[in-house]
Amino acid sequence: MPPLLPGLQPAAVDAAAADAGAGVRSESSQVKHPEPPLVLVIDVGSSSVRACLFDRHARPVEGMQATRKATLHSAADGTADEDPVALAELVEGTVDETLHAAAALGTPVAAVAMDTLVFGACGADAQGAPVTPVYTYADTRARREAIALRRELDFTAVYQRTGCPLHTSYMPARVLWLARTQPDLAARVRAWLPVGSLLYGRWFGVRAVPVSYSVASWSGMLDRHRLQWDAELRAHLHLPPDALPPLADYDHAQRGLAPAYAARWPALRDVPFFLAVGDGAAANVGSGCVIPTRVALTIGTTGAMRVMLPGATPRVPAGLWAYKVAAAETLLGGALSEGGNVFAWATSALRLPPREQIEDALRALPPDGHGLTVLPFVAGERSPGWCNDAEATIVGIHPATTGLEVLQACLEAVAYRLAIVARLLGPHVAADHEIVASGGSLTASPYWIQAIADLLGRRIRLSHSQELTSRGTAILALRALGAWKTLDDEPLETETVFEPDPRRAATYQAALERQHRVYESLFGVDPDIGPSLAAAIRGA
Repeated sequence: MPPLLPGLQPAAVDAAAADAGAGVRSESSQVKHPEPPLVLVIDVGSSSVRACLFDRHARPVEGMQATRKATLHSAADGTADEDPVALAELVEGTVDETLHAAAALGTPVAAVAMDTLVFGACGADAQGAPVTPVYTYADTRARREAIALRRELDFTAVYQRTGCPLHTSYMPARVLWLARTQPDLAARVRAWLPVGSLLYGRWFGVRAVPVSYSVASWSGMLDRHRLQWDAELRAHLHLPPDALPPLADYDHAQRGLAPAYAARWPALRDVPFFLAVGDGAAANVGSGCVIPTRVALTIGTTGAMRVMLPGATPRVPAGLWAYKVAAAETLLGGALSEGGNVFAWATSALRLPPREQIEDALRALPPDGHGLTVLPFVAGERSPGWCNDAEATIVGIHPATTGLEVLQACLEAVAYRLAIVARLLGPHVAADHEIVASGGSLTASPYWIQAIADLLGRRIRLSHSQELTSRGTAILALRALGAWKTLDDEPLETETVFEPDPRRAATYQAALERQHRVYESLFGVDPDIGPSLAAAIRGA
């Protein structure tokens, strides 16, 4: 066996992959003279929080955006959490700044809308005050519980009811982990609140703020067919009825800020605050991928491919997930825990030049010419294999291996994982579908996009907008207000097209199969998911 470098750690790569800086932002796509109604969008991510003002056409208003860098606490034991109070204060600071700037417009804000990282939740006491950190999807400390749940429950039945596999990313394993490792803290938890419910509870002075079907679906606890919390999982976790928030569609609005916040934000005193949606759902809407002929590809800190479908998908392909955008709309896809964080890790650990200086060098390298096989799991694995014990591994290093080749192999490795997701999605998308790409890590690396296009064998249309998630949240609010009739009233224009090079397909296919052999040799064959992945990799 060639040498291995197992157990590579993310080492704060999330921050390196995130948008840097704070303050009011200005972009060339912004509009100076907005047309009402105006929507204030709050975007709560793992690496940053933003507040942006959008107009009737879902265009950001010039000078009406504020950003703050968030701090995700990570450690080698799998920790990936945030301080809920510090996060709330960051969000409130962006709202303060944006409203201060917006006062000069003289046009009232018609609604507030929010998207959040999913599924991030914290335990709260009887008054709704947080007593635990916000545990994020990237926290992998509940490995033991996730594995135990697969023994104790019918994995496939739970998967098909909730749209989510039993995995550390989701709430069931996390609840059991906290009870085992910190029983005194777990005993103080009276309710589990996602970020949006936590913030709205703080602002409106209400404990039982509903959670949208969208955000709830990312918890791994929502029965996606009945649109209620899954009864079997609640019983298995010994969760009382009031331990989870009430459910509603995203257009269910909260009104009437608590006195302190009404005084702080008088412009929002009686404005409707629509329930938070998942950031992945918002990203699909913002990129125009709201029909089965358009598949969204995003790579920021992490990566994903998603398609929006009407109704509830009858069966979720093993390896993917099915979440909700709204009650009548499903998001089918796969999300990787790897993406820009892999690029950031490689450039930092290997002391490579800044990315803009290495693009030409990467393009000069032949595909898979390095002899390396990489499992790029610097932050664990979600789609498509859902291995609770996955760690990053590099196979095949020899004395002549260069840092640039290791970086190339890492980027190709992420592309292979996306290719599996794309093949699993195949039966659920139109034969003539197009791929719309976005995300800071992709716009910064044309080499990477081209490699993905070559591997998928499909044209990729790239959008250079950095605000697609916020745009999608604005569009959902505009539909709720009646200003838009559909989610596609004003299609997004894409700026750059990448055509696949068919000469590279065979090389990449062989490398994909090699990666899968190494994956199975290290992590085994999952009896529930493995056959689906093997068929996708073969192209069957």
